[in-house]
Amino acid sequence: MPIPSDPDAIRSLANILRDTGLTEIEIVDGDARVRLVRAPAPTAASSAPASVAASPAVMATATPEVADAPPPGTVPSPMVGIAYLSAEPGSTPFVVAGQAVAAGQTVLLIEAMKTFNQIKAPRAGTLTRILVASGQPVEYDQPLFVID
Repeated sequence: MPIPSDPDAIRSLANILRDTGLTEIEIVDGDARVRLVRAPAPTAASSAPASVAASPAVMATATPEVADAPPPGTVPSPMVGIAYLSAEPGSTPFVVAGQAVAAGQTVLLIEAMKTFNQIKAPRAGTLTRILVASGQPVEYDQPLFVID
C-alpha cells in the first residue's frame, strides 16, 4: 500500500480512527511513514484541538488519558490490534468467564498487521471477566480479561 500523501487520504485515515475507536494508525513504506494519533475527546476544562505537524511523517499529538485503576488480576493488551475470542468465526471460544485457566493457556488472539498473536494467561486461576468482544479493536495496555 503506497503511503497516502494527499489531504483526502489523510482525512480518510482519520475517519477510520474515529469510526473504529482506535487512537493510532501508522503506515510505513520504506523511508516514508504516516502516523495518525487521535487525542481523546475534549472535556469542558480542555477544548484545545489536536495539533497536526506536517513532515515526512504526518502526526497528531495525543494527550494521555487518565483512567481508573483496573481491577486486580487484569491482564492488559501487549499490542494494538483486533481481539478475537475464538480461532475462527463461529468456532468455540478459547475460554469463557468462570473457567479455570492454566498459566500459558491461550485466552484470545490479537490480529496486528495481518498476524494473529496468541494472548496467553500469565498465571493459573479463574478467568472471571472477559473485557473485550470478538472483533473489537484494542489498544496497547487496554484491559483484556481478569484472572483471579
